[in-house]
Amino acid sequence: MRIKPHLEQIWERLAQADGQAALGQVSEALRDHYGISHVVYHWIDTAGGQYGCGTYGPLWSERYKNRNYLRIDPVVSGCYRRFEPVDWKDLDWSSSAARKFRCDALDHGLGNQGFSVPIRGPHGQFALFTTNHSCSDAVWADFAARHRRDLIWAAHCFNEKALALASDRRPGAVQALSPREVDAMTLLAVGYNRAQVAQRLSISEHTLRAYVESARFKLGASNTTHAVARALSRGLIVV
Repeated sequence: MRIKPHLEQIWERLAQADGQAALGQVSEALRDHYGISHVVYHWIDTAGGQYGCGTYGPLWSERYKNRNYLRIDPVVSGCYRRFEPVDWKDLDWSSSAARKFRCDALDHGLGNQGFSVPIRGPHGQFALFTTNHSCSDAVWADFAARHRRDLIWAAHCFNEKALALASDRRPGAVQALSPREVDAMTLLAVGYNRAQVAQRLSISEHTLRAYVESARFKLGASNTTHAVARALSRGLIVV
């Protein structure tokens, strides 16, 4: 039987954490405090690299990386577009790939309910703090409503500690995009082709190309698709 640790003791342990293993132990303590299945902190960098801690089993964590689930995970893609906490029921699970991903996750011990807090740190850093459990919609809605404030606080405490511990992963400074570059990249992210973007902005395709190339250079991207992905992940554009 799990012993329920006091919340103040958990925050003290988080403040004293000296590495990723210690953060994982704090995740376990927070999971036990709330009596839920999982607590996870997940940092995703602009190159697709991942760093984090939590209570998901090693088999699922490795499977997630090996199958490149980051590419299709509705939690990640949905939280990229939001700044407020997200209940997993409000995300888009309609695609075949998303449904298969969900079934695989359930088969590997994840619960059917989830609540994720998107976090944006310095220079476009993006991370997620997630609580996960198996229960009915009504029970989960009550849990999220009662603990929403504390979970948001926990998300930012985990992120602050992760930034301090993983200084070598701290994002470098990002050059700001000009207003026209933001407009161009946003329309490309929405799905317009170059001709449509040029028409919407009332500029020539040659001028548009200059804006796109300038944005790509500032973002350190290898191509336009890569530039759009980096601009989204760094919070420079919002779709």
